[in-house]
Amino acid sequence: MTTGLVILQAGGNGMLGTLIPMVLIMVVFYFFMIRPQVKKAKDHKKLVEDLKKGDKIVTTAGIHGKIVDMNETTFLIEVEGGTKIRFDKTAISLDATKATLPKA
Repeated sequence: MTTGLVILQAGGNGMLGTLIPMVLIMVVFYFFMIRPQVKKAKDHKKLVEDLKKGDKIVTTAGIHGKIVDMNETTFLIEVEGGTKIRFDKTAISLDATKATLPKA
């Protein structure tokens, strides 16, 4: 007499059963962790490449200033009072010139 229970034997399905959840975890990790970071880095690189002399910027340290000179890896920024400070291009967080423009 059969009670309606079906017992599956874990023969060859053991490897496939463990591989599918691992692949799903990697896909979710890519779309929620890696991809947004790559996009953010690409956007920051474009922001820094588009900056030119006279643009107002904000650094990651919160210092506001205007670009007065630039070279391959650094910007020379003039802050209030005429003081000039040299910053690495990676320290730029915001283009304040575009942020203060009125929305059209």
